[in-house]
Amino acid sequence: MPRPVRSPFHIRYAGSWLALGLLRLLSLIPMPALFHAGTVLGDLLRTMLPSRRRIAERNLALCFPDRPADEIRALAKENIRNTARMLLYSGFVWWAPESKLRARVTVKNEAILDRIEQQGTGFILLAPHFLALELGGIFLSLRSPGVSVYQRTRNPVLDRSMLRARQRFGGTMYERKDDLRQMLKAIRGGKGCYYLPDQDPGKRRAVFAPFFNVATATWPVLGRISKMCGAPVLPCATYLLPRGAGFEIVIEEPLQGFPAGTQEGDAAKMNAAIERCVERAPSQYFWVHKRFKTRPPGMPGVYD
Repeated sequence: MPRPVRSPFHIRYAGSWLALGLLRLLSLIPMPALFHAGTVLGDLLRTMLPSRRRIAERNLALCFPDRPADEIRALAKENIRNTARMLLYSGFVWWAPESKLRARVTVKNEAILDRIEQQGTGFILLAPHFLALELGGIFLSLRSPGVSVYQRTRNPVLDRSMLRARQRFGGTMYERKDDLRQMLKAIRGGKGCYYLPDQDPGKRRAVFAPFFNVATATWPVLGRISKMCGAPVLPCATYLLPRGAGFEIVIEEPLQGFPAGTQEGDAAKMNAAIERCVERAPSQYFWVHKRFKTRPPGMPGVYD
């Protein structure tokens, strides 16, 4: 029997409600001030969580083997600072009114998205795991509410708040383990899908494709969705602007020759597109995650 879902109003979640209240208060503080606070918090977290620092440094060293060790350490340091900054910005992303969001977000190459939408066909926004990706999905739903997939969290307070935030401008979220036929139907009907594909799926479901020349366990789903729905795939990355100035969403032209015909070919094209996004701002990718945890058969692990 599945375990019952505990009410978000249970006393054990009092701390979660306090954390949400703090985020709500932080949403009222100007972003430039939060930027500097994030610098201090990031340096503190780097000291308190040495395992995450080591993971970030290892990931960066694998992906940028030609960069000297001191540059890798500097990138990891800035990455953890950006992680902390984005944490402090979360309240703004979740609760800021539309006018304030529009004032803090720019969309580069928006004409590409206009052209695709005018064609009346559904499309998929390939949204890599950049630190600011939450903002990208919420903001883009202002112009054309679409669909997306999310993974339910174990904490019902955070899950409830996250889901409300992501759907507040009309977008529709589908839980990863649910029946996704309605989502596919929406894409076929002309909706856009904000899709996050670049996490480790584990050995059972992965195909291996190069990511910065590292054989990487990759979800083989994007090509299937694109083929089933006849939907072009547009890389879409969201970046933090310097010193708390806001965010920039960068849209790219649809991937050419995609789907490629094989799962491995699709995964390679997808990872290459993500690489291009990462190279624009290597300190803003989600490096503290064990991206290379699942290894090809016979290959050793890369983490301590």
